[in-house]
Amino acid sequence: MNKESVGVAISSAEPYVKAPLLYKGKVRELYDLGEHFLIAVTDRISAFDWVLSPAVPDKGNVLNSLSKFWFDQTAEIQPNHVVHADVEQLGELITDREIMKDRFMVTKKAQRIDIECVVRGYITGGGWRQYQKTGQVNGHTLPQGLRKNDRLETPLFTPAAKNDVGHDEDISIERMKELVGAELTEQLQEKSIRLYEFARAFCEERGIILADTKFEFGLIDGEIILIDEIFTPDSSRFWAKENYALDIEIDSMDKEPVRTYLSGTDWDKDSEPDPLPADVVAETSRRYRDIYNRLVLG
Repeated sequence: MNKESVGVAISSAEPYVKAPLLYKGKVRELYDLGEHFLIAVTDRISAFDWVLSPAVPDKGNVLNSLSKFWFDQTAEIQPNHVVHADVEQLGELITDREIMKDRFMVTKKAQRIDIECVVRGYITGGGWRQYQKTGQVNGHTLPQGLRKNDRLETPLFTPAAKNDVGHDEDISIERMKELVGAELTEQLQEKSIRLYEFARAFCEERGIILADTKFEFGLIDGEIILIDEIFTPDSSRFWAKENYALDIEIDSMDKEPVRTYLSGTDWDKDSEPDPLPADVVAETSRRYRDIYNRLVLG
């Protein structure tokens, strides 16, 4: 990605990919290339379980480019599903190479493990809400007297069972063992925490706090493979170090302007929202580029 460029926004990659569309998520689209998948990352943005309009320029480029960066950085720690991200290798499968060059990956086909592997380095968000009610997070009993946004002494593995419809379900490690087996649970926990600790140290050197993140894994011939996305603003909670404080809602380096705007309107969250104002879209686009520039370009 060019540091200063602001690209076009696309709501779907379907006009630009000549391959069967297998799945369309809130942001990503999965295409079948036969031996491999093509994952295209659009500029769609979601909040409160709604896909919003308009699309946000450069969001897809940032998400995809960050994932490529991190998959490369962590390849020696954990094998992943990436085959390549070279638009020239796809030939006539891509109808507009300029639009698609930074927003796709060709990946191996893995059997998804239906567990979202969440690692928390700080007590915030949903983890903080659990702790306030029970003193626990996903079955982990934590010390008394923690404050919102406190750094945890050791990163916490807090899995969720994936649901294709509705929200993922927070579960305990014991429940995860019932779902996927004790051995696989222990392997995924170790891999997730190791990946988080690597990225947290990397981010800290660049003035960014990686508060929490989530991973998805799959299996190929019995081998555990990292899939989907990794350490992006859509899968991780990034804080600028200069904004860190206890007992407050820290402004995340992601789509926070969208959530803030919607929360300040009279939208009922049960009907399709009106289009986002241009200034909210522009600020959100800037934030996505900013996290990319700070992490990758320095």
